[in-house]
Amino acid sequence: MLRRVYDWTMDFAGHHNAMWALFVIAFIESSVFPIPPDILLVPMILAARDKAWKIAGVCTVASVLGGIAGYGIGYFLYESVGLPLLEFYGKAGKFAEFQTLYNEWGAWVVAMAGITPFPYKVITIASGVTGLDMVTFVIASVLSRGARFYIEALMLWYFGEPIRDFVEKYLGWLVTAGFVVLFGGFLAVKYLF
Repeated sequence: MLRRVYDWTMDFAGHHNAMWALFVIAFIESSVFPIPPDILLVPMILAARDKAWKIAGVCTVASVLGGIAGYGIGYFLYESVGLPLLEFYGKAGKFAEFQTLYNEWGAWVVAMAGITPFPYKVITIASGVTGLDMVTFVIASVLSRGARFYIEALMLWYFGEPIRDFVEKYLGWLVTAGFVVLFGGFLAVKYLF
């Protein structure tokens, strides 16, 4: 089954609507969706290495715009939408202490979440709730999300087919490692904040 999903994703990566799908996934991942856009970004670049920079650019722009939407959820909809999402991630109880520290270190927190597997959506919503300066938020998001997606694009563009061969050979192990990293990010949210 995993091979069929991989093959479907690789086929879809070359589809004329793949860029729009990447945009949508990157946008909603930054505010509510739990699956990172890398699941489509990687096969899209492997399928069309000559478009690596455009793909990374679309992913970065959509992710930052989605981050602004997450910020808006926190800022405008904290009680009705933001609080339930923070409760979903188990963060509502510790929020008062977090808010004080967050306002002091906000740019660094956004940068860390933007470049790592840490759930960026939690930080986008928290930025809105705490009222982190919007310019600081956007600059930190552009730099960190851009670094993440462009570094991936560079690696995939440079190594190309050997990376694709490696992914196809070790697909099961890589998916397992990806889930461990994703699950670890959610655990980090739960126990560190």
